[in-house]
Amino acid sequence: MKKERVKLTGAEKSELFAEGIVTIVLLLLLNLSIIILIHLAILQDESLVNGIYFLKKTMTFAGGYHLWSWQNTFIILMGVGDIVVLYWRLIRRYHQMQLRHVILELHYIASGHFDHRINFRVRPDLQRVVDSINSLVDSTVHSINEERAIEQSKDELITNVSHDIRTPLTSIIGYLGLLKSGVASPEDQQKYVDIAYTKAEQMKSLANDLFEYTTLKSTKLNLTSLHIYSMLEQVAAGFELEAEKKGIEIKIEARPKDLTIRADAEKLVRVYNNLISNALKYGIGATQIKLVANLVNKREVELRVENNGEPIPKKSLKKIFDRFYRVETSRNTKTGGTGLGLSITEGVVDLHHGTIRCESDKNWTSFIIRLPLNPKKTNSKG
Repeated sequence: MKKERVKLTGAEKSELFAEGIVTIVLLLLLNLSIIILIHLAILQDESLVNGIYFLKKTMTFAGGYHLWSWQNTFIILMGVGDIVVLYWRLIRRYHQMQLRHVILELHYIASGHFDHRINFRVRPDLQRVVDSINSLVDSTVHSINEERAIEQSKDELITNVSHDIRTPLTSIIGYLGLLKSGVASPEDQQKYVDIAYTKAEQMKSLANDLFEYTTLKSTKLNLTSLHIYSMLEQVAAGFELEAEKKGIEIKIEARPKDLTIRADAEKLVRVYNNLISNALKYGIGATQIKLVANLVNKREVELRVENNGEPIPKKSLKKIFDRFYRVETSRNTKTGGTGLGLSITEGVVDLHHGTIRCESDKNWTSFIIRLPLNPKKTNSKG
């Protein structure tokens, strides 16, 4: 946006006009005094008159022209000097007015109007100050918004954790109350114990996920040389029985097959556990889960976890890595999970200086991870 100059108020224009009039009057008085003093000096010294006359005759210009009149020449020089002084006085007062406007704008911003910026154009040295002020305000507003987002995030975290803990805890207390009352039959007692145990496991899972999520940023990676294909075989073996029960086949592909990267094996396995569990729980109608690893170039590897189940709605793709976000409209626990798995996954990928995204259509839902072959080299370059 093009900036305009400072718009002066009526009072400021009058002040500038008065400054000009006062300056002109003072200059005229000064000029008159100088002329009178010079005339007095010439009248008292005849040799000075002769010297001026001689100078006038000897000074010639192109075409043989002589100096016109020393009096008129001197007056012209004084007039030029007067114009310079007048301009300097007026521009100095105008700059003072600019500074006054900047100070007023600062007071306005400081009073809480952080959406306001100083948009007028001033002299170059003051303009640098104005630009710095605008940048500082932008930075302050950004920090305030970040702080508000953090506070809101904390409130949401407490609300969500409270909800997810209260639901299984209420069930546990209810079933334990029935067991304590002694009214339940032996068959019902066993059923109640099983339900209470399952709910306690859900609470434990939530506590573990929450602890891992909150400590993830301060975690240091234990980087080792990791053979991707062997790791994928071990991960797939851990889900083999659950996948068979749901009629899902897990396929593994690695190009090249001896692909090796430096990564934290434990945390990368956690990433795959989260993504495969997610596919088994939410990939309704899926018959295949593919674990694919491809060497992209000499610096990066692409890891994919894909399933051919129902696609994820487009509106959910943007939020899918938000903590506690679930694609289901209600926060039920039929599918299990805490809503932190994908957030933890994204956090682990970030620790490895990689990226993760999700794509979903009627054929495949794909979680695509890009990791550097050596995170330490990537970090040193950054």
